[in-house]
Amino acid sequence: MEGLRTKNTYVRFIVKNWYWLFVGGLLFLQAAVFLFFRKKSYIAVHDNLDLFVAHLQILKNTDTFFAHNVSLPILGGVSRDTFGSEFSLYNILYFLLPNFAAYMTGYALKIGIGIFSFILLAKDVYGEKYASYRPLVWILATAFGLIPVFPAYGIAFTSVPLIVYLLRKIYRQPNKRLYLGVFLYPLISYFSYFGFFILAYIVCAVIILWIKDKRFPKGIALSCPVLALGYIVFEYRLFKEMLFSDAITIRSTMVNNDFTLAENIKSVFDVFCKTIFHAQDSHFYLVLPVCVIGLIIINIGYIRRKEEEKLLTDSCNLTFLFLIFNCIVYGLYDWKAFRTLIETMIPPLTGFQFNRTLYFNTFLWYALLFLLMKRLYDTGKKKWKYLANTIVAVAACIVMFMPQMYNDFYHTCYYHAYSVLKHTQVKDLNYEEYYSKELFTKIKEDIGYDGEWSAAYGMNPAILQYNGIATLDGYLGLYSQEYKENFRKVIAPALKTAEGSRIYFDDWGARAYLFSASDENTYVPYRELNLQDNRLVIDVNAYQILGGKYIFSRVPIGNQSELGLYLRGTYSDASSPYTIYLYEVP
Repeated sequence: MEGLRTKNTYVRFIVKNWYWLFVGGLLFLQAAVFLFFRKKSYIAVHDNLDLFVAHLQILKNTDTFFAHNVSLPILGGVSRDTFGSEFSLYNILYFLLPNFAAYMTGYALKIGIGIFSFILLAKDVYGEKYASYRPLVWILATAFGLIPVFPAYGIAFTSVPLIVYLLRKIYRQPNKRLYLGVFLYPLISYFSYFGFFILAYIVCAVIILWIKDKRFPKGIALSCPVLALGYIVFEYRLFKEMLFSDAITIRSTMVNNDFTLAENIKSVFDVFCKTIFHAQDSHFYLVLPVCVIGLIIINIGYIRRKEEEKLLTDSCNLTFLFLIFNCIVYGLYDWKAFRTLIETMIPPLTGFQFNRTLYFNTFLWYALLFLLMKRLYDTGKKKWKYLANTIVAVAACIVMFMPQMYNDFYHTCYYHAYSVLKHTQVKDLNYEEYYSKELFTKIKEDIGYDGEWSAAYGMNPAILQYNGIATLDGYLGLYSQEYKENFRKVIAPALKTAEGSRIYFDDWGARAYLFSASDENTYVPYRELNLQDNRLVIDVNAYQILGGKYIFSRVPIGNQSELGLYLRGTYSDASSPYTIYLYEVP
C-alpha cells in the first residue's frame, strides 16, 4: 500500500507539473548537447561565423572594443565605428569571455530572455487569471525563446515582449523605474532591426490612445524620446556614422529590387507563409494553419451572431492584422517608388531596410497562437484544454527539431548522428574545424606573421580575421565606396567572365572577396572544396597597390607562375580539414 501511495504521489506530481517537466526536458536537452560537443558543435556560418562572430573576435584581438579613431584590420582598414557598439549585451559577452563561450552564452541568454519576457507580459496582461493559463504561457514562452533567429541579434528578437510590458506599465502608471527600463532597453535591442520600428509603433499608439481615451497619453508619449535617447546613447557609433559622417559608402551604390505589382503580392504571400531566413520561426508547419482555422471559426461566429462590430476589436483579429501589415510593408520595400519617397523625405535613411517590420512577426505568430489556445481554455471543457496543450507542445517541438538555417541544436544533433550511423564525415564543418585556430597559429609562427595585409581564396576571409590575420577582403555592410572601387580593380579580371559575381559585387558589394573567374562559389564552408577551375584571376599590381602580401588559398593556384606568386608553404594540421597553400606576392 505504501508503494502504491508513493506511486500515486509521483503520478499526481507529473500530471500537475507536466508542462514544467516538458519545458525542463527541452531546455535540458539543449544544454546537454552543447555542453557535450562544445566546439565540435555545428554552428551556422551564413551571416554568423562568417560575419559577426569574426568581427567581434577582431575587436578582441586588437583590443579595440572601447577604442576611438582607430582602424581595424579588415578591408584595408575600416573605422572602429562601422562595427557594433560596445554597449550591447551580446557584444559585451565577447569582451568578457572567449569567443565560443560568448556565443553559447548569447544563445542561452536569447532563450532565457525570450522565456522571461513572454511570461512577464502574460502575467501583466492576465493578472490573477494568469495561473489558469500557466501551461500555455510556459510552453509558448519556451517555443518563442527557442526560435532559431539571427544569432547576433537573437536577444533583440526575443526581448520584444519586454518592451511591450514596460510600455503597458507606463501607460497605466508611469514611474521613474519604468522609464529607466525603457532607457536601458537598447542594451538588449538593435536600432536598425527593431528600434526604429518600435519608436514608430509608439507614435501610432499615442495617436490611437489619444483618440480612444479622449486625452493625451503623456506617459506613453514620454517613453518615445526616452527610448530614442537610449538608442542614441548605446548605439552612438551607428548614429555617428548615419548622421555625422560625410563619407560616401557602398550603400550609395547598392541596387535594390524594383518589383512589379504581381511580384510584390507574391513577396507578401511568401513572407506571410515562411518569413525570411533571419527569422525562421517554423510557424508555417502548425502555427499558421491553426491560427487561420481559429480565426475563421471566430469570425464566422461573430457574423452568425450579428456581432460584426467585434470583428475589428477582437484581440486575435488585431494581432493578425498587425502580422499582415508587417508583411505588406516588407513587400512595399521592394517597390522603388515607396523607397524613393522615404529616402527623399529622410535622407539619412537612404539604404535603410524598412522591410524589417517583418521581424516582429516572430513574436506575433506565437502571441496569436496563445490568444487562440486561451479561448479553448476559456471554454472550461477538458477536451479543448487537452487539444490546446497538445497543439502548443507540438509547436514547441517543431521549433526545436525543425531544420532551419540557424538551428544550431538540430544541426549539431543531426550531423553527429549521421557521422556515427554512416561511419563517415559530413560535408559541413563544426565551429572548431571552421576556424582551425591551431593550423593558422602554426602558419603565423612559421612565417613570422606581423600584420601584413592578406586575402583568402577558397574560404571566407572571416577565418583569417578570426585568427588575427589582416585582410584586404572581407564582409561588411558599411565601408567606403572608394575602397570598393579600389578592391574592384583587384578582382576586375575575374568579374569580366563571372557575370553572377559581377552583379553580386557591383549591385551589393558587402562581400568583397576574391571571386572565381568561372563563377564558382569559392567560399562555401564545406569540408572538401572541389573547384573545376583552380585559377586565381586577379590584377596582382592592384593587389600590391592596396598593400597585399599574402594569399591564403584552400586550393593550389593553377596559374601561380602567370601571376608571379611565390608558394611560401603548404600547411595542414590534424585538428583541421584544411590544407592551406600560402602564396606571397613578390
